[in-house]
Amino acid sequence: MNSRKKVLWKIFISTLYLSAFTFGGGYVIVSLMKKKFVDELHWIEEKEMLDLVAIAQSSPGAIAINGAIVVGYKLAGITGVLISIIGTIIPPFVIISLLSVCYNTFRSNELVSQMLEGMQAGVGAVIASVTYEMGAGVVKEKDGISLLIMAGAFVASCVFEVNVVYIVIICGSLGVLRTCMNRKGAGK
Repeated sequence: MNSRKKVLWKIFISTLYLSAFTFGGGYVIVSLMKKKFVDELHWIEEKEMLDLVAIAQSSPGAIAINGAIVVGYKLAGITGVLISIIGTIIPPFVIISLLSVCYNTFRSNELVSQMLEGMQAGVGAVIASVTYEMGAGVVKEKDGISLLIMAGAFVASCVFEVNVVYIVIICGSLGVLRTCMNRKGAGK
């Protein structure tokens, strides 16, 4: 029981910390969750984290919350979900509440405007890092079908400018179809 409380506390503190000091949206926080729960704490395997990220990305809603939900559930069930959601929601709620009170003052401040522009560059670098790490994980598997799906999604997005929603739906459908075929082939 004491161990479970420690895990729940660590989940709460980790998601609270990540949410409080992450700027740039859900993709950034998901990459930091990977660093925390896979690389640092070793609670989740890298391949499994990729699966959890895929679930978070393909689910409706904010990816930061979806990421917290799937990680929390993986680590501690429904209680982990609730703890990770609370930890993820508190910092933005407090920050947005404070900013809304001071909005008129911040709106025209040149220093704040330049700070936000600088943060955008950092966010771009973090997203590029996540993309590289996730893509490298797929390449390491040396699974031709996964490589083909990844390349197809990249080409559809970058070359043909297909809406990301369609890409996610198609890739998710291919994943479901592939899983069903693998289970059928294994006799399950």
